[in-house]
Amino acid sequence: MTRIAIIGGHGKVALELSGILSKDGAEVTSIIRNPDHREDVAATGATPLVLDVEKATTAEIAEALKGHDAVVWSAGAGGGSPERTYAVDRDAAIRSIDAAGQAGVRRYVMVSYLGAGPDHGVPADNSFHAYAEAKAAADTYLRGSGLDWTILGPGALTDGPGNGLLDVNPTDTSDGTGTSRSNVALVAAAVLGLPRTAGRTIEFRDGTLPLAAALEPAN
Repeated sequence: MTRIAIIGGHGKVALELSGILSKDGAEVTSIIRNPDHREDVAATGATPLVLDVEKATTAEIAEALKGHDAVVWSAGAGGGSPERTYAVDRDAAIRSIDAAGQAGVRRYVMVSYLGAGPDHGVPADNSFHAYAEAKAAADTYLRGSGLDWTILGPGALTDGPGNGLLDVNPTDTSDGTGTSRSNVALVAAAVLGLPRTAGRTIEFRDGTLPLAAALEPAN
């Protein structure tokens, strides 16, 4: 049985993902900060594990990841202060990457966002700047980690239905089309089962291309 650890297990994407994976027969460990969220996580078929990754050491995260086949980072500070954004979205994410290596978990899927990177272009006085900087740092670190990584870059998240239809690596995002959280979960579940997606950054939003075709590497 495949064992998957999801960090940030109470987020909307993570809850959908753990339900998909559990139904597919995977053994899912959902790492959460708040013990009050145990029941919500368990209802998806996952096993809740309480660990505050913002405060946890690399060794503590590695202990939680031991015995798993893959890890999905779906955690986030959720806005608020830049200090906490850097603490979670950059520093804790980087510790989790190191922890995966220490625990022998080679497969790592990072949920990032469409347009992430050092050239994100978000002005310093924009409230999104700290998040953009944090994700750029964490994504760059993951690419250099030696792990079998995949970075997912969904567009602006919505609560629309997950139909598995995507627009991959869109060049024009001016129409404001977003990405349903359900589709993000479907993509994350799919790439976990596709070793050939390792080493790829996959940016996407809701569109018209079926999931299987959308995840085929570009020629």
